[in-house]
Amino acid sequence: MARSNLSIGLNKGHPTTAIPKTVRPSQRKGIQSTKTKFVRSVIREVAGFSAYERRVLELLRNSKDKKARKLTKKRLGTLLRSKRKLEELSNVIQESRRAGH
Repeated sequence: MARSNLSIGLNKGHPTTAIPKTVRPSQRKGIQSTKTKFVRSVIREVAGFSAYERRVLELLRNSKDKKARKLTKKRLGTLLRSKRKLEELSNVIQESRRAGH
């Protein structure tokens, strides 16, 4: 709401213009840039999947989710990383199905 230049009322006070806040690099932490996203997609396109990722893709296609989760957790170390990788690989399967049909 704009100030009214009066000393009383709801909008009392001298009218001012708000300075927009700048976003610091520390506030952008964790957000993937478009350049990084592009570079990773190019690398994925050129290099393809690693051996364990191909194995996990096959397990997911045969609906052996638990086995796939165990394998990725063993390879990546934590359950959170494992879940992210499974999500990524299941998205790859969905994309290939969409492209195929």
